Amino acid sequence: MEQYETWVDEVLVKIRNKMEWVSEKNKNKIPYRTDKNGDYDDRSDPSRKWNVDDGLNWWTNGFWAGILWLLYQDTGEERYARIARISEERMEKCFQDYYGLHHDVGFMFMPTAVADYRLTANPNSRKIAMHAANLLAGRFNPVGKFIRAWNDMKTDTRGWAIIDCMFNISLLYWASEESGDPRFRQVAMMHADTVKDNFIRPDGSVCHIVEFNPETGEKVCSFGGQGYEEGSSWTRGQGWAVYGFMISYLHTGKKEYLDTARRVADYCVAQVPSDGIIPVDFCQPPEPAYEDSCGACVIAGGLLELAKCLPEEESGVYKEAAIRILRAIAERRADFTTKCDAIVQNCSGAYHSPEHHTTMNYADYYFIEAIYKLKGIGRFMW
Repeated sequence: MEQYETWVDEVLVKIRNKMEWVSEKNKNKIPYRTDKNGDYDDRSDPSRKWNVDDGLNWWTNGFWAGILWLLYQDTGEERYARIARISEERMEKCFQDYYGLHHDVGFMFMPTAVADYRLTANPNSRKIAMHAANLLAGRFNPVGKFIRAWNDMKTDTRGWAIIDCMFNISLLYWASEESGDPRFRQVAMMHADTVKDNFIRPDGSVCHIVEFNPETGEKVCSFGGQGYEEGSSWTRGQGWAVYGFMISYLHTGKKEYLDTARRVADYCVAQVPSDGIIPVDFCQPPEPAYEDSCGACVIAGGLLELAKCLPEEESGVYKEAAIRILRAIAERRADFTTKCDAIVQNCSGAYHSPEHHTTMNYADYYFIEAIYKLKGIGRFMW
């Protein structure tokens, strides 16, 4: 135990040192990934020609502020709060533009506006977050009892739901708890129940996308999405499921959610390689050996939340697997130098993406969050 605690302390010092200069260097940005020089981009840059949904509306735009709010809780330094609010203030404009916002408003506004309100009681943050929650609730299909994913594309997505949204519904739980209006929680739970019954396979592996008939609610089919193929196991999706069902359990106490999280977690633990390096899909072929360090960090965070809710004699296997994953990231896939703005390396958006082993700011978020979980610093933010 002493050795484990010493390792966490050492990693935490590296995180603090890196984020001290990275935050200052990028304080006027909303970054997503680094370029070939190791410098963060800026999704809020109005001079760049973004599409309607990948500029200020980009789904990861909340994680930069989320990292800063984690550092704020750790250090108490007000500068982290000031820099975090830059993202929040810029992203408020998304409501005015409206087009481009979709199911990921939870990812966008939980780590920004909700975090700000929880930690500082900023009244404008509450307004922003409640606006986002109403938009998310408005995407609910009452016949199929699911939250629609994405907007109109070349493919008809009116009946699509995705595993990722298990994280977004945390915004609805918060809105219900904050306002006292049970409708938000009811929508979240109906969506979670639909996912539980239609996404989670008997062995604990998870579908990424499920299509329902938007008029009748009948399940039509599933898609491989960002994984290797239909029927396979996209690792980041496994993480969204473990962690996402733990979020629903923590907000509702519904045991079926805990049981579902554990079933998915058991599948993950059985699949994690001995070296802790996580592939893009647990069912992908040996070559090419694509990795997704981001999926690894999400899985680790979910396993740690699960371990907290189980008796000590049952929790060890999940905590040990999480630590094995995080050690692999910290020792083999982390850059704590000044050569790159991002910490976590070797992230992949999707198995069939033309680009692999890049950086993504939300990998850093989930890595840093997991280290703080192990240290017991900060409050639960989802």
